[in-house]
Amino acid sequence: MKDNRIISAALIALGIIILGVCMKWGIDDFANKDRKVEVKGLAEQEVEADKVTWPVAFTELGNDLPELYSRIAAKQKKIKAFLKAHGIKDSEMSINAPKVVDMNADTYSNNHHDERYNITSIITVTSNNVKLVRKIISRQGELLNQGIAIVSGGYENPTTYEFVAFKKMKPKMMQEAIENAEKTAQQFAANSHSKLSKIINADQGQFSIDDRDSNTPWIKKIRVVTTVTYSLKD
Repeated sequence: MKDNRIISAALIALGIIILGVCMKWGIDDFANKDRKVEVKGLAEQEVEADKVTWPVAFTELGNDLPELYSRIAAKQKKIKAFLKAHGIKDSEMSINAPKVVDMNADTYSNNHHDERYNITSIITVTSNNVKLVRKIISRQGELLNQGIAIVSGGYENPTTYEFVAFKKMKPKMMQEAIENAEKTAQQFAANSHSKLSKIINADQGQFSIDDRDSNTPWIKKIRVVTTVTYSLKD
């Protein structure tokens, strides 16, 4: 009888010990689940634009619409010849419909203009040969010798530069951003006397393409920021 009581007491004690160990493991696991670090990874790269859109605009003033259209057609022909002579293909040029402004049609103005019509004509050059187009832009003053003054496209028709090969760079830049995020997380784990474990969550990263500065719009800065959450363990 006495031996049975001793055995029963020993089994109960062993059970309590095992239960205590299991509870400790459970508490540790629960605590470790909340141990995580969220870091951001950044990757940047500068590239040259691979597409340019250049609106070649000029204006004509006058009172006789048929005569104005004849002058515009003659200048369009000269501009196209100038562009082709410098390497622009016919497929890279398109002629927009002329924009006509009747200077005397403003009912809120009492001013009378000697030249009633202001007509703007635009030949749009779209090319992947950015360097060539930039050289031609720098030489557009040569058209002045032919009586053609190229005007700025303004806010409505600015010269724009794009980087269309961006999609090819996305995987490599994402990899670099994640690697940078991991380096930051590794440093955080070392400072907290922990070890980096698996990734809990990660986003696809937010990409942005901006001009490097206002003076060189053909040079683009590509930037991606990704957020990665890692678990930590002792």
